[in-house]
Amino acid sequence: MKRRDFMRLAAATPLLAGAPALAAATTATPAQATGWRRFELTYDIDLSAQPGAGRIWLPLPADAGAFQSVQSISWANAPAGAALNWDPVYQATMFSAELPAAASARRFSVSAVVATRDRNRGAATPLRPLTAGVAHYLAPTPHMPVDGIVATTSAKIVKGIKTPDARARAIYDWVVDNSFRNPKTRGCGMGDIKFMLESGDLGGKCADINSLFVGLARAAGLPAREMYGVRVAASKQFKSLGKADDISKAHHCRAEYFSPRFGWVGVDPADVRKAVLEEALPLTDPRIVALRERLFGYWEMNWVGFNTARDFELVPAAREPLPYLMYPYAEFGADRLDGREPDHFNFKISSRELPAGS
Repeated sequence: MKRRDFMRLAAATPLLAGAPALAAATTATPAQATGWRRFELTYDIDLSAQPGAGRIWLPLPADAGAFQSVQSISWANAPAGAALNWDPVYQATMFSAELPAAASARRFSVSAVVATRDRNRGAATPLRPLTAGVAHYLAPTPHMPVDGIVATTSAKIVKGIKTPDARARAIYDWVVDNSFRNPKTRGCGMGDIKFMLESGDLGGKCADINSLFVGLARAAGLPAREMYGVRVAASKQFKSLGKADDISKAHHCRAEYFSPRFGWVGVDPADVRKAVLEEALPLTDPRIVALRERLFGYWEMNWVGFNTARDFELVPAAREPLPYLMYPYAEFGADRLDGREPDHFNFKISSRELPAGS
């Protein structure tokens, strides 16, 4: 993935000049096209109770294809030296600040305004080439190997299936049929798919279930990736698939695979399993059957995506790589604050839908 400029934003928001995009630039700005909604996401951070100096990293949205457009990023009362950074491998957008010992300098806010519109798989086109940027998403990562039990499981699922899209659908259906949502999983899970397959425990949350799809797809020769983000509004599909206002615990990752015919195609087997559990419906219920069909090739954009980074180094570097950056993360000496536990990490994330034309 190469760095690209947000040319339409540079004048209004100098912080975004040189920011990368997750996919091809949008063909029309939200002001020019129908179906767009605009949201303001705000982090309110209060780390005044932490002893000594530290550093914080916050994931922020990026432009993504024709379904997400970042309009501004700003912050208030942040420490001197606060900045936007992008890691060199995935170009994940992150706010980072060194937090001085003075407690008053550790209370601040960071906001982003993002436009979204629902993402549907488009019409087929002439075969698309496998570029180096796309082929990167065939590689293994420490939490997501593509050999051993991952490879053998994938080979069984796609045996005799030749086309990439049919292979992806077979893997999607296998994950939906064999996984389950475990409400006791911490945060969104870790996505340690080798452990899941070796133990036979295919329970977890979105980072587990959607990483399972991604790893099995990569092992089958399909470029695939997770996109980490957060829900920002109510869902038109099921109540359990949306969240608004206080979204501090509304993080959700999705998945996509690369099709030579359609380009990047969004899928979400984890939300099928979430609806099964939280709506108390069987897989055979007509509403779940319809949802399962829809979520192969569709994302409801009551959600904002941050990045596709997996097992990577933060910028500036933390003490060790993170499995993903979907939650706030901070370090104070030997102490780490994990955003998967907002009750122990004093932050709040809020979402507000902005009126049309504002």
